[in-house]
Amino acid sequence: MSVEQAKAFIERMKTDEAFFEKIMAIETPEERLKAIGAAGFECTGEEINEITEVTTDVTAGAFMMNGMGASVRFMPSIS
Repeated sequence: MSVEQAKAFIERMKTDEAFFEKIMAIETPEERLKAIGAAGFECTGEEINEITEVTTDVTAGAFMMNGMGASVRFMPSIS
């Protein structure tokens, strides 16, 4: 598990619209993490959330819900 992998994943989410849509279409955090791992990113939901919390201001809406301007966490914490 790696924060660097989480950063790489977030970068791909910001630059690859098809990948973004594929991942965001997955409803459960568990299945979303499986798809992220299958795409070659070895990171946890917690690591992804840590990165998104730091980068949310910079991404200018990449992690907004329904265009309503409501910031959302990408992944709920999974224990």
